[in-house]
Amino acid sequence: MAYGETPSQTVGPYFAYGLTAGQYAYDFTDIADTTIAGPDAEGEHIRIIGRVLDGNGDVVNDAMIEIWQADANGTYTENPVDVASSDFRGLGRCGTGTDAQNRFYFDTVKPGVVADGTAPFVNVIVFMRGMLVHAFTRFYFDDEAELNAKDDILQSVPADRRDTLIAKRVETRTGVEYRIDIHMQGDAETVFFDV
Repeated sequence: MAYGETPSQTVGPYFAYGLTAGQYAYDFTDIADTTIAGPDAEGEHIRIIGRVLDGNGDVVNDAMIEIWQADANGTYTENPVDVASSDFRGLGRCGTGTDAQNRFYFDTVKPGVVADGTAPFVNVIVFMRGMLVHAFTRFYFDDEAELNAKDDILQSVPADRRDTLIAKRVETRTGVEYRIDIHMQGDAETVFFDV
């Protein structure tokens, strides 16, 4: 017996149960969470923090942000042995409803340069209600202006839109934060990549 194609579903909030259990106080743990680098990880420890905003500029309380990044030396973690020895996971996931202000946040280290001609960056995937396909973007760092100016991917973005990919460094009493909001639509829409 053959079945026909089923109707498409949006990517959220159905992912929450299995991927951001902490956001909904489920009684099991997530395989990836907001801690990407433990206290023994090499490099400058930072927090990346921001919000997801819809086309009206309203904060989205049930989006999920997933990031993947290189370590402080510009190397991607490839196996569990690397994670255990370096205290660096490389992968993080956060539901915006986890935080009282509906922000996403990740405790990590600032990534190193992966290859010549690139600046430090973080790969970002956005999952959100109403989207049939998740969206891909990147975060770059505002204190890496010289390397940002040489990064082929960043330079391929129109100059008047590049700032949507740049996280701003802020020194806080608890440490260094890089702040960036993801705008899904509107005049300040974040640049998304067709991957």
